[in-house]
Amino acid sequence: MPTISVFYGITIVLRLRNKEHNPPHLHAYYGGYSAVFSIETGEMLQGLFTSKGKKLVKEFILKYQNELLEMWATNVFRQLPGLE
Repeated sequence: MPTISVFYGITIVLRLRNKEHNPPHLHAYYGGYSAVFSIETGEMLQGLFTSKGKKLVKEFILKYQNELLEMWATNVFRQLPGLE
């Protein structure tokens, strides 16, 4: 489970696609919270997360959407900068 980015205490993780299912998504962790977010829309699909955390993860996804979709499709992972 490669860690793609860490910002404001939020850890963003992508899993190997052959072990995952569609739609393209990522996993986010913050304190005791964890959730799955759509890469295509930035919306939370399942889990529990703080309101502010959801907004930050969505902002991150929309900022790096092309890179995240490429990683999802190719299983070639790399670190992305967090939000500033």
